[in-house]
Amino acid sequence: MKINGIAHVALSVMRMEISVPFYESFLTFLEFRCVHRSPRMTYFIGGRSAIALQPAGKHPGHERFVQTRVGLHHLCFRAYARPDVDRFYQHLVSMEAKIVHPPEEGAWAPGYYSVLFEDPDGIRLEMNFVPGTGLLAEGVRIDPLGYE
Repeated sequence: MKINGIAHVALSVMRMEISVPFYESFLTFLEFRCVHRSPRMTYFIGGRSAIALQPAGKHPGHERFVQTRVGLHHLCFRAYARPDVDRFYQHLVSMEAKIVHPPEEGAWAPGYYSVLFEDPDGIRLEMNFVPGTGLLAEGVRIDPLGYE
């Protein structure tokens, strides 16, 4: 059975009052719109995708996201063109997002180009562009050494 994509990704965040404006800034730039907002969840829809933010459960301390724990490693948005990654990077700079790496080529696929950044809880987010068929091209292999 062929699926029609991923319907939504739900992220648990430490402080909704900080995370919602952060996500709203860059998701609005990506033409998402907020369709639900409450203390328990904020839901954005755009680009045949959805992102939900919800408060993290009660736990001791102020844990930050750790990329190598079980669960989400990072979330990547796909751009239509390489200049879109550059435009998105400029928006991230204007909102003073924590940039892990500015737009650069990577070894994941021929022409792979991406920017990597973090949300207020340290969740890693990426925007990439891969020309043509990318990893679907005949004989293309992933280079795991080119990945953080």
